[in-house]
Amino acid sequence: MSTTPGRSNAGRLYRRYLSAVMLHGQASAKACDLGATDLYALNILELTGPMTPGELGTRTGLTTGPTTRLIDRLEQAGYVRRVPAPDDRRKVIVEPIGKPAELDQVMAPARQKVGAILAGYSTEQLDVLFDYFDRAADAYQEAAELLRSDS
Repeated sequence: MSTTPGRSNAGRLYRRYLSAVMLHGQASAKACDLGATDLYALNILELTGPMTPGELGTRTGLTTGPTTRLIDRLEQAGYVRRVPAPDDRRKVIVEPIGKPAELDQVMAPARQKVGAILAGYSTEQLDVLFDYFDRAADAYQEAAELLRSDS
């Protein structure tokens, strides 16, 4: 059995980490004059690419009305645009066209601190860490889909 610090407190440490990430996301959004869900939606669009309002609503956990208002806010701010779907002009696609100019500046301190932490790990440790991030993201996505389908 490993004596890694915190192993016996793994659940608590992980919850603390997730809370810190969420709080930083909320603070970053506020610093850019956005709501946390707005910033989250922009991140989804940047990672996944253009999608229908329904898909964006599903990904953000919002119903139709709040999704429409979210897209309206992001469109008015110049971060997204609605375009006709290439395969069906009756459908609309939301595509990212910008991001808050100050976002990189707001995120820089955390990125630098996390970068310094990562610099202390070996290549093998980083491989394990990044494998975890990739697999855990899939696990959380699947769990969220299960929760939504049970609702």
